[in-house]
Amino acid sequence: MKNINNGFFPCMLFLLMCLVYSGIAIDPFSRSHSLKTECIMKPPRSIAEQELTLLSRSDEDDSDQEWENGAIREMAQRIQLQQGIIYSFSAWVKLRGGNDKKVGVVFRSENGRLVHGGEVRAKQGCWSLLKGGIVPNVSGPVDIFFESEDREAKISAKNLSLKQFSKKVWKLKQDQLIEKIRKNKVRFEVTYKNNTAVKEAVISLKQTKPSFLLGCAMNFRILQSEGYRKWFASRFAITSFTNEMKWYTTEEVRGQENYTAADSMLKFAEENGILVRGHTVLWDDPKMQPSWVKNIKDPDDVMNVTLNRINSVMKRYKGKLTGWDVVNENLHWDYFEKMLGVNASSRFYNIAYKLDPDVTLFVNEYNTIENPGEVTATPVKVKDKMEEILAYQGNENIKGAFGAQGHFSPTQPNLAYMRSALDTLGSLGLPVWITELDMPKCPNQAKYMEEILREAYSHPAVEGIIIFAGPEVSGFDKLTLADKDFNNTETGDVIDKLLKEWHQKNSEIPNISTVNHENEVEDVSLLHGLYNVNVSHPQIKNLSTSLCLEVTKEMGHRQVVRVVINA
Repeated sequence: MKNINNGFFPCMLFLLMCLVYSGIAIDPFSRSHSLKTECIMKPPRSIAEQELTLLSRSDEDDSDQEWENGAIREMAQRIQLQQGIIYSFSAWVKLRGGNDKKVGVVFRSENGRLVHGGEVRAKQGCWSLLKGGIVPNVSGPVDIFFESEDREAKISAKNLSLKQFSKKVWKLKQDQLIEKIRKNKVRFEVTYKNNTAVKEAVISLKQTKPSFLLGCAMNFRILQSEGYRKWFASRFAITSFTNEMKWYTTEEVRGQENYTAADSMLKFAEENGILVRGHTVLWDDPKMQPSWVKNIKDPDDVMNVTLNRINSVMKRYKGKLTGWDVVNENLHWDYFEKMLGVNASSRFYNIAYKLDPDVTLFVNEYNTIENPGEVTATPVKVKDKMEEILAYQGNENIKGAFGAQGHFSPTQPNLAYMRSALDTLGSLGLPVWITELDMPKCPNQAKYMEEILREAYSHPAVEGIIIFAGPEVSGFDKLTLADKDFNNTETGDVIDKLLKEWHQKNSEIPNISTVNHENEVEDVSLLHGLYNVNVSHPQIKNLSTSLCLEVTKEMGHRQVVRVVINA
């Protein structure tokens, strides 16, 4: 828990505690692109499910509460929270005047410590949904506050709710959502050319490529260790390079470019069918520029060398990467904006887009999903940055995406906040990737990492994950997945388990008869991805055919695959 500072002013949230089993509440797993959650004239009514709702305020009288001028109001009754329970908060909020402002929810413990729980950009005269929550590390009472950037903010709120979930129930919710967002029901219909059904035909399936990728970063040490290369290639289908593509590595001396390490690592990846995500074209941190760039004082010269860098690295790897971090961490830092103007980042995204219009261009930031107390790169601000980039002239067709780095602290992750942060990033309809996931060593590292990974996998906006980890020889000292002999650590076991679970293994799919004993066509639930399909018949030797199948979310929850036999 940390104190509120950095210009935020708390407004006490005056709430009557009701211990009920139904009421008006937002299910944290109910995110949908069809649910409008920003600037609506009247919040929708939604009835809570059977999970325990600790706090519920009805809107039957269409009234709402108002807080203004940073005043603190006493709560009628405190709320008792239990350690390890997941609490999901929601409320519809609006401003009664002034410009748009961030409004957040904060939990204050008995000792005065404050935990930020979520935020939304509230607007004047219309309602926006504030979501978040808390996973307390100690049991005890809490007060709940709203916070705003503006001491004069007048905040109205409706439909306030605090729901509690055991971790078992939360995982059940995750698993239910995974069935909806990561799998399709597939129905195979095998017929002859005359449209007659081929009864008792047998379908064999083998997934050749999953749609959702759990990958791992690599560094130059992979070029020095055959064991590292074998370990990596046997597990991962996507990677990024920690430092080898960065400017300070490829051009240590002005005008002397050296891509040897990056080229060799890319060659290894290509030979083993491993996709590569580019990291990074530029970095907005002034400390992370090549040493010779730091010494340039002339803005025109800075622009010249920067344009040369963008052209050099993007042309070299055009068509070879799945995406690029264009200006890394450009909310936390502003080196290029200070040197070249406030639109520097947007301009560089425009140049990158023109050089490689087919590659995905990321806004990549840290603390966005992992740190509820973040002030600089909050989910709302990262979303604003993406909208700013896309609004720049010529950028409207960019294939944008969010990179949430995910450098978690070695404590219980706030899964309710993480889900609400992903909701905010996903609200633009752009892909979200967890790009640098790690956590310092701690007794519960494996457990916490599994919780984080499952949270990301069960969110519909997240399209992939890259962990910053490796075997001991790799030098990843925070998240070590194997010892010097490549035997798994406990966290390594978790990664291997999830890699298997999220890949539709051949052994998990039995041969499927197209017609059951009741002459009804059977469905099979398949993870999204590419499959090789073989059709045969146990009694007709020359009845056999093969095809490729892609199972995608775009096809809807049920796909019908018709196979015509030329016999």
